Amino acid sequence: PCNLAGWWENDLGSKMQVFKIGNDGTFSGEYHTAVSSAKNPIQPSPLVGSQHLDEDGQCTFGFTVNWKNFSDSTAVFVGQCFSGDDRKEVLHTSWLLREKVDSEPDDWRATR
Repeated sequence: PCNLAGWWENDLGSKMQVFKIGNDGTFSGEYHTAVSSAKNPIQPSPLVGSQHLDEDGQCTFGFTVNWKNFSDSTAVFVGQCFSGDDRKEVLHTSWLLREKVDSEPDDWRATR
């Protein structure tokens, strides 16, 4: 079965560390992004999430990253963990990033 605890790296070189998974599926960790449009230097950012504890081990999960250490944005990720025949675990995710905007009329451009 997939175990989200540990280090993960994506195709762009961003890394995340998931700490211990609680009995209820909740977890925390840190996200180390390799890409950013923020003007401040990139810093590790806290994440909190939850996974669905499935018997087949190919769990769905979601987590939020607060980029508070260098940006005014927040991202949410949802995905599923797959464990292939070679026992290699792979995460497939989708994400939304919400940037802070100065006014409600600018709301249309705040989410990617």
